[in-house]
Amino acid sequence: MKRTRSPSVKLGPPDSPHKFKKLKLLDSYAADSPFPDYPHPTPEEAAEVHVILSKHHPHRQSERKTPSAANNSAQTCGGVPNVIESLIGTILSQNTSSRNSTAAKKKLDEAFGRNNFARIASAPRPEVVAALKTGGLANKKAATIQKLLASIKDKHGDYTLQHLAQKGVPDDEIMKELVSFDGVGPKTASCVLLFCLGRDSFAVDTHVYRLSRLLGWVPQKADRVLAQAHLDLRIPDELKYGLHVLMVTHGRQCPGCKNQGKGPCPLKTYLKERRGVKDEELDEKVREADQEVKEEYPESTVHGQDVR
Repeated sequence: MKRTRSPSVKLGPPDSPHKFKKLKLLDSYAADSPFPDYPHPTPEEAAEVHVILSKHHPHRQSERKTPSAANNSAQTCGGVPNVIESLIGTILSQNTSSRNSTAAKKKLDEAFGRNNFARIASAPRPEVVAALKTGGLANKKAATIQKLLASIKDKHGDYTLQHLAQKGVPDDEIMKELVSFDGVGPKTASCVLLFCLGRDSFAVDTHVYRLSRLLGWVPQKADRVLAQAHLDLRIPDELKYGLHVLMVTHGRQCPGCKNQGKGPCPLKTYLKERRGVKDEELDEKVREADQEVKEEYPESTVHGQDVR
């Protein structure tokens, strides 16, 4: 699948090498995969896995849900109407369990008032850290959130990103603006597009990354950022929401395809029966996928909790 580039959005000069790198990467792979000769997944392969996981997790609704102000944004990967709240919830969900991030968002709301971004931005850092302590990495996340809010206020004169929710704004312009903020990477931005803004975007978290490697959907040299750039172009738009939700659910719940698991797994069965992968090769694929995630994200407790 190829996208047409929209005119470049005027973001101003990046103020850090890391920000420049993020924006350059987005621009480079807006229309072409970083692995243009890698043929997987085909639309048929993506559809097959969607069907398999839908049957294996019938309790997990894979149809798109409308963002609701009643949602906890950390629990729903940003499934709220307010773009900044969606961003904050997604940041809180990083490298921790859903239970911990949900509790951290509740504490943040209790301490400062829900979506009172001005109070959060101006609060002494230790107060924000204290509110987030149940969510893990509280010092880092407090700094990220306060810097994010300050940057939004500096750029737009107010604490709002609701202009990104307008229907006419192209997806790639939304991505560019979101990742231009420190602490916001392609996965976080993709979650906002997917769960807050109702756009077709394929967010690659640790679970999706690991399962994509197991399925052979990305080449060995693909890190998570390049895997997302590749998969977002290869997976049909109509499957992006459902596949993301189902792969995250499966990654959290199935012990047979992670941590060198030896138990049953419908994806392992699919690889053996449909793709002709031998048992020994399959065990090696599981080990390699696990190891790649551990090496790239050593702070993530991928196998003990439902980290994103």
